[in-house]
Amino acid sequence: MKILVVHNAYQHRGGEDAVVEAEVELLRRYGHEVRVYRQHNDALNRMSRTKAAVSAIWSQESASEVEELCERFHPDVIHVHNTFPLISPSLYWAADALHVPVVQTLHNFRLLCPQAIFLRDGKICEDCIGKLPWRSVTRKCYRDSAMQSAVVTTMLATHRMLGTYRNRVTRYIALNRFARNKYIEGGLPADRMRIKPNFVASDTEPSWTGRRGGLYVGRLSSEKGLDVLLAAARAGGAANVELIGGGPMEPLARETFGERFLGYRPLAEIMARMGRAQYMVLPSICYENSPRTIVEAFSCGLPVIASRLGSLADLVRDGVTGLLFEPGDPADLAAKIAWAEAHPQQMVGMGQAARAEYEAEYTPERNYEMLMDIYEDAIATLHREPHAA
Repeated sequence: MKILVVHNAYQHRGGEDAVVEAEVELLRRYGHEVRVYRQHNDALNRMSRTKAAVSAIWSQESASEVEELCERFHPDVIHVHNTFPLISPSLYWAADALHVPVVQTLHNFRLLCPQAIFLRDGKICEDCIGKLPWRSVTRKCYRDSAMQSAVVTTMLATHRMLGTYRNRVTRYIALNRFARNKYIEGGLPADRMRIKPNFVASDTEPSWTGRRGGLYVGRLSSEKGLDVLLAAARAGGAANVELIGGGPMEPLARETFGERFLGYRPLAEIMARMGRAQYMVLPSICYENSPRTIVEAFSCGLPVIASRLGSLADLVRDGVTGLLFEPGDPADLAAKIAWAEAHPQQMVGMGQAARAEYEAEYTPERNYEMLMDIYEDAIATLHREPHAA
């Protein structure tokens, strides 16, 4: 099978970029010929605002480049990750014109919410689900800018009107059940939706002895629940938690956690620390889609203490692979951390259950099987259906 992978990379590398690279490596390891069409958001620094806005809505340049690449490469399937803002949904029309099936992984909720995480003023906001998201313009939801929010809203409105999302994508990949249900509620076709989580490779059998303390791994920002964790720490409820990451709340994190604030660390060191920790804390106040850190933690036999919110309540089974606390409640987070510290054997049992779940659902081998099923389904479906007009 020949696969063309399409991705608009972010200015600040994140989990989505890492997922794309891991999937490309996985496909190549199994002998597939893979080409990557990539745009990078650094190019925005060299563009006028007008050109950037037009590109987000319809990039003729990207459509033409993808057509030329397809005519040379002849892919069996195009797997799209991110098209915003430089590639644009024009890609789907280019693929349709060439009669090549498109598989789109939904890494965030951008097709339903211009901000992509359903968060406004520190609270969940679903006002735009199933509706034209004009409110995002008046509220400046995207990057606190009415103009930039208007660009995203125009893109969504244009392609909803054209039927791009309903008719030009052969199969969608949701990363979990909660996300799938949200996309369907927002208007994406249920019959085109499949579920495939992210994966990580892990060749090391976890150790179950000598585990101590907790970890936070991720961006240091309010939507990730740093305010909640910092409040719990100030009340003495996170004395054994270490922080790894960077972001706008780094000064507050450094002040509160002192030497337990570790800043950025390479992945190998993060995984090693996960293998020695007793629990991981994930206090997000927004709708996370599928944090890669949960899969990394499970692969290390590390249970997760997470907000009882959105997909996190699906991914972390309360009392089985971790503990859930009330989102935005530092006292409840502190209580769950205290319980974990006081019950080391129960946490080991949860860690063993987390590792078993990793082996059943999140290994590269299992992920490859799911990905091939989706590709083959998309190819067969396009061959059965008449070519879209």
